[in-house]
Amino acid sequence: MGDATDLHAWLQRHESKSLLRLITCGSVDDGKSTLLGRLLHDTGQLFDDQLAALLKDSRRHGTQGDQIDFALLLDGLEAEREQGITIDVAYRYFTTERRKFIVADCPGHEQYTRNMATGASTADLAVVLVDARKGLLTQTRRHSYIAALLGIGQVLLAVNKMDLVGHDRAVFERIADDYRALAAQLGIAAVQCIPVSALRGENLVTRAATMPWYAGPTLIEALEAAPIPEPAGDIGFRLPVQWVNRPDQDFRGFAGTVAAGRVAPGDEVVVLPSGRRSRVARVIGPEGDLPQADAGQPVTLTLTDQIDASRGDVIASASRPPQVADAFAAHLLWMDDAPLLPGRPYWLRIGTRTAVAQVTEIKHRIDVNTQEHIAAKRLALNEVGVCNLALDQPLPFEAYRDNRTLGGFILIDRISHATVAAGTLDFALRRAANVHWQQLDVDKAARAAIKGQAPRCLWFTGLSGAGKSTIANLVERRLHALGHHTYLLDGDNVRHGLNKDLGFSDEDRVENIRRVAEVAKLMVDAGLIVLVSFISPFRAERRMARELFAPGEFVEVFVDAPLEVCERRDPKGLYAKARAGQIPNFTGIGSPYEPPERAELHLDTTHEPPEALAARVVAHIEPPGQPLQERPEPQPERNGEDSATDRRG
Repeated sequence: MGDATDLHAWLQRHESKSLLRLITCGSVDDGKSTLLGRLLHDTGQLFDDQLAALLKDSRRHGTQGDQIDFALLLDGLEAEREQGITIDVAYRYFTTERRKFIVADCPGHEQYTRNMATGASTADLAVVLVDARKGLLTQTRRHSYIAALLGIGQVLLAVNKMDLVGHDRAVFERIADDYRALAAQLGIAAVQCIPVSALRGENLVTRAATMPWYAGPTLIEALEAAPIPEPAGDIGFRLPVQWVNRPDQDFRGFAGTVAAGRVAPGDEVVVLPSGRRSRVARVIGPEGDLPQADAGQPVTLTLTDQIDASRGDVIASASRPPQVADAFAAHLLWMDDAPLLPGRPYWLRIGTRTAVAQVTEIKHRIDVNTQEHIAAKRLALNEVGVCNLALDQPLPFEAYRDNRTLGGFILIDRISHATVAAGTLDFALRRAANVHWQQLDVDKAARAAIKGQAPRCLWFTGLSGAGKSTIANLVERRLHALGHHTYLLDGDNVRHGLNKDLGFSDEDRVENIRRVAEVAKLMVDAGLIVLVSFISPFRAERRMARELFAPGEFVEVFVDAPLEVCERRDPKGLYAKARAGQIPNFTGIGSPYEPPERAELHLDTTHEPPEALAARVVAHIEPPGQPLQERPEPQPERNGEDSATDRRG
């Protein structure tokens, strides 16, 4: 009976302990994995079989001779053990008599900065390691900046490898002063500096006799005493709906984790972005009904009214609702090998909701060493910038400083489904309620009816010299002769006016196609058949253009010819100039062309004449039945090639 009572008391003490989430970060080879491995060992967290396996692994992979290599506890991937580095984020749980901990060991290499951001996104505290021999490095500064960006307000600076500098106090104090200056610049309010030797276990759990000049806490004492951050500001109740629970026709509940505030039966709430109001009928936890629920608790809410809400909606306090907007200023950490190109659409995921987003403008890039703001038109891997975002729908949100759940987001590539960026919302650029689509009495159907045609967008894409302009011109002549109302947007012609400010970099190409797609959409809305003849080399932009139109309105026409054929056809020798380096970013030479994967029409200009291919396009869009009365068709003036300047649309 006594054993059972003791066990019950121990479990109660364990459950009542506070939980601190932390990360270890810094530059490569600063000793992060060794520090954590030694910390787990010295706090008695290892079972006998784990210790035996560690001894075996140390003999095989270790770097410490006959001694235990504590880094192997955290470096679980074979590639990590072979190279002696951390690649992935390694999560570990441990406990002491005073507190429970979840720690993320983050990689130090610059190429794995994206993994560090993942670990920092849920952390309350960062342990930043610095090699006493090297001081603050670029990656130390980068990790510290990301930690501050992601809301970590307290840092333990572990100046490691003090044994390799003779436990010199002056070395430690110089590094501590440098870091405190950096932290002040980044807005990190709480910094505590500790001299340690992770390999020897000095000042981790027990005090080091080798550094009698240090009178502060050990690392574990500092972790046990660190305050658990309170939610930033009382913003009111917030519940992002994760799942609509309908076990039967008599029950409808909205399940999710409370992101902020407190909720109880009877509270008046609003569902956003719809704005519908109701009251909470029940608050249901894993064990049944609750009198109330606080931030961090998983619950299911039932409402007194039958309100339509779904995954991604936010149930919030009716008296203090969050803002709803579709355009934002944000900080963005780019995490993909390919650069960020403004204007390209991505999926944005925030809370439980997903929307289509575009970076409309990069305000500036931030130098992580100096915090200098640098003008930029793109962001490369691991770069941080301040950007403007535009979404395809209004979203409820909070500034990240007020709530991580409703203020932090990721961007996802819509083709590869890879996460390409992480970001934090700063503020709304405009409230969604302030901008509406003006409903007009004369709509697209009315405009098309008076013209007697079904409006379409014929999008001709292909390499320069493939024959796009020739075929598009023939198609328009034929449609005009049949009495259709058309307009041809040619790549070179548009660059004389609408897009004369754009060059031929990847980011300018994206903006070039975005503008043309929007113009084509307006022309289709006017009831026209619009023909677009642009190289449009990237699938992502062609997909973006397609999504602007109703089903069946967008016809992608792939005008196909091998690169060597296009080079032979080129009357101006642009390909030769590109190969000589005189024309940078020339599609097919210095910049890639991504051929369509599922175009409605595939025209091979090496096997059929342009007239026959144009006839195929017309036949594809002509409605069944009697065609319109033909008009005399003027004779085409062509040379079988694209226009001389159709080169880099």
